[in-house]
Amino acid sequence: MNVSYWKRGLWLLALVLVQVLVLNQIHIGGYATPFAYVYFMLVLNRDVKRNVLLLLGFFVGLVIDVFSNTPGMHAAATTLLAFVRPWLLTLFVPRDSVDDWEPGIRSMGFGSFLGYAAMAVFLHHAVLLLLDTFSFFSWTLLLLKVVCSTALTTFCVMMMESVRRK
Repeated sequence: MNVSYWKRGLWLLALVLVQVLVLNQIHIGGYATPFAYVYFMLVLNRDVKRNVLLLLGFFVGLVIDVFSNTPGMHAAATTLLAFVRPWLLTLFVPRDSVDDWEPGIRSMGFGSFLGYAAMAVFLHHAVLLLLDTFSFFSWTLLLLKVVCSTALTTFCVMMMESVRRK
């Protein structure tokens, strides 16, 4: 088996453990909760086939759902993220780039990776928190939670990217 698969598996295991044991307990002001496991979906190689990407998104979300007691919400949001990820990459990546590269600050540049990560995290959190709230009654509170959680998670993603690349 390839070494990169083992590395990715260990990264996924570490992210799930950190999410379940530490980050699920953090709720800053009741508005912001970081979801670090999204980083795994963001940095998968560009040449991952669509069906594998969707299955990975579903199973990563399902594992988080099992440990967080959230029936299917993370699975739905992460599967949607896996579905739109190829289109998000086309927005931020030059067309003449090779197919087998890994998204990151080094390959995309700081600004492009930040835009890609922020847009993907915003979409993920909007779906996740909308499913959690399941109401448009207090849409301003929902929007505040989405924006705050997106900012916190994007900050965490950028920190993990800078640590992982060194």
